[in-house]
Amino acid sequence: MKCITDLRKTKKKCENKECRHWINCGGDLNCVLEAVKNNSCSGMTLREVAKRLGLSFVRIKQIESIALKKIRQSEPELFEYLLKDDF
Repeated sequence: MKCITDLRKTKKKCENKECRHWINCGGDLNCVLEAVKNNSCSGMTLREVAKRLGLSFVRIKQIESIALKKIRQSEPELFEYLLKDDF
């Protein structure tokens, strides 16, 4: 992960939108890896996600619902695991 190392050294935002780790979140150097590090790998509420991405809470909820529906249809065991509150 050479690119994230370089970004952390220079404190510049990533501009490579083709990178699979790129997100449009300047506070995290536009990098998913930096976002996870900054959040201590703990969960985030939908409101926190909405604020971080500059989207409405309702839109984030819609995206979550669509994702969970797809997981429920394709991987029922994973869906059941995700519904548990003990992880």
